[in-house]
Amino acid sequence: MGYAIEIGDVSKRFRLRHDKSLKERVLGAGRNRDEVFWALRDIDLRIDQGSTVGLLGHNGSGKSTLLKCIAGILRPNQGTITTTGRVAALLELGAGFQPDLTGRENVFLNGAILGLSKKEIARHFDDIVAFSELEQFIDSPVKHYSSGMFVRLGFAVAVNLDPDILLVDEVLAVGDEAFQRRCMDRVRQFQREGRTIVFVTHAVGQVQEICNRAVVLDHGGVVADGDPAESIRTFRERLYAGGSLVVETESARGAGRRTGAVRSARETPPSEMELRASGDVRIVGVEFEYPEHDRRGHLLPHEPFAARVRYHSDRRVDDVMVGIGIHDATGKLVFGSNTKFLGVAVPAIDGDAEVVFRFESLPLLGGDYRVSFAVQNYDESITYDWSEQRHQIAVLPTDRSHGIVALRMQVEA
Repeated sequence: MGYAIEIGDVSKRFRLRHDKSLKERVLGAGRNRDEVFWALRDIDLRIDQGSTVGLLGHNGSGKSTLLKCIAGILRPNQGTITTTGRVAALLELGAGFQPDLTGRENVFLNGAILGLSKKEIARHFDDIVAFSELEQFIDSPVKHYSSGMFVRLGFAVAVNLDPDILLVDEVLAVGDEAFQRRCMDRVRQFQREGRTIVFVTHAVGQVQEICNRAVVLDHGGVVADGDPAESIRTFRERLYAGGSLVVETESARGAGRRTGAVRSARETPPSEMELRASGDVRIVGVEFEYPEHDRRGHLLPHEPFAARVRYHSDRRVDDVMVGIGIHDATGKLVFGSNTKFLGVAVPAIDGDAEVVFRFESLPLLGGDYRVSFAVQNYDESITYDWSEQRHQIAVLPTDRSHGIVALRMQVEA
């Protein structure tokens, strides 16, 4: 089995043109002051036929640019890219669609771009419409489609026109949950059929689950290439490099400000519990403590972990209970407890105080987890302050196990 994609020493640059006044343009005539930005530098990759490869990297690392170069939408400034077989690409919302044409017309237009005859497209047309579930809107101009409808039709065209290589940017996040499941089912079907898939995503869980290889880009260069677990680990180490995460609330920074909502890593509208908070006691800081916290800000499965919650009251409050909740990436509660359940008496507060939740071993698989905190009275009838999933724990994978809980296991064969 040969290579489906061969990328040889590819670099791609863009010229960043800065707006100038008319005077600057006249006086600077003949002088080129445009900034040169290298999106890709010396990329050298070989992708086997039938493999599924995930491209990871922070925003601006060059992932989408590389995918567009593979698709032939962009030309590299140096190097070569060779593909074997028909390439179908779903790169961005509405890419390749003519907004004034109907969905039906755009299906035939996209098929023609892929090199199919009108007869071949007609043979696949019913399957495309059925997959997209757009029967009612297929003869309407696509400029009236929602973002979800755009993605459904685009993906349906890409996967039903018999591609040998499927390139997918992270537009699938726009679709609803049911559609995403159908897309993943089709991806797995393609894998069984021996087709080649390359996709860009920030969903490292999908990479770990379905890819047999992951490539990490950073500032236009390859920094990891190989087993998904190891590549994801490199990606997260670069993304979360640094010491222990210390996050302060706005109430801590704003003198005397009373608020029940913590503002930290996640800026979202306050939840119902946050809005109900009285503010008599305020969470003013959260600190996560990791092993080697002076060198990294992430965990490995089963490592010890501590969450230090600092809170403040301007007057004496005798009845205090502090709680913690850990949620997965979908917001589902993985673990929740509080000082009352644990039989720990919290002293009365008048000024500053803190509670530390220590875990001897946090049995979570690789992924991003959100943490909630609450300060209430003992019978939970009064919520003093509530922080809803506004802090993050990053757990790096050590193998390709799936799920949330890292269970210790021995295998005998």
